Amino acid sequence: MDDEFITQAKSVLQTEIDELASLAARLGPEFSCAVKTLREGLAQRGKIIVIGVGKSENIATKIAATLNSTGAPTVVLNCQNALHGDLGILAQGDIVLALSYSGETTELLNLLPHLKGRAAAIIAFTGKPNSALATNSDVVLDVSVETEACPLNLAPTSSTTNMLALGDALAMVLLQARGFQAEDFAQLHPNGSLGRQLLTRVTDIMRQGDQLARIQPTDTIATALDAMKQCKAGAVVATDEQGLLQGIFTHGDFVRAYQEDRDIADHLIRDHMTPNPITIQGDKLAAEAVHVLEKNRIDEIVVIDAGQKVVGLVDVQDLSRAQIF
Repeated sequence: MDDEFITQAKSVLQTEIDELASLAARLGPEFSCAVKTLREGLAQRGKIIVIGVGKSENIATKIAATLNSTGAPTVVLNCQNALHGDLGILAQGDIVLALSYSGETTELLNLLPHLKGRAAAIIAFTGKPNSALATNSDVVLDVSVETEACPLNLAPTSSTTNMLALGDALAMVLLQARGFQAEDFAQLHPNGSLGRQLLTRVTDIMRQGDQLARIQPTDTIATALDAMKQCKAGAVVATDEQGLLQGIFTHGDFVRAYQEDRDIADHLIRDHMTPNPITIQGDKLAAEAVHVLEKNRIDEIVVIDAGQKVVGLVDVQDLSRAQIF
């Protein structure tokens, strides 16, 4: 029985995957038109109004949340409430995203004439390109599916997934079209590890001064280990007399060298260090340091200034203490 449940679940997921692939394949100029329409509306200080009924309203709420989180002011408007006063939220110049798979939902069609009289444009998400909603919209995005993932082909599943995914695609492309950057994102997500990653600079968390284990390439491994111990660090940075980076020697380097030769205390660092290590500048976001560490599978990254002089070191433990991860 357990295997049967798993098989059924995989079938549901595969159906939705197939429908998403079909959606991606038929994207065309109308999608670009939707992005440009939204970008121009926001540039004129308009906002986005998302409407839907039933399951479509639930999807509308998620799309609105995604747009808001990326700096595109968005409001969900309940169709029924709109006809009883809430239509006042729609101002001249606003753009409407109208979600209805059938395109014939009574509540939405009752509202449509009032939307057309106030909105700068209406962008429809519908599975029926010839529906009343589509006919009365400025841009039509086709989210049609051949098969719902529901075994009865009744419950909205593939169709709502298509709506949700298309909303994500629209929000992400609009984000890029507007030049929205990580720093902008940070201002809207100040709490939690995400906000800390995007607001914290490398200089805020790096080891520097007496906390930075620094030696010269001609120093010995014994000297390097002592520097590590003094600074409670897992690496030392090797610089020349001008402070320019020459290399890095980590605890891992020591272990590998020791396995080959137990009598290495008097060996020179330059013979065992990693020259030209990966670096980052101090004005970069901590999020970038996280990305660099993960991409290169390293535990330490050297911080340099514009003149290539060493100014600090970021250890993966520093990121953990700062609750960046």
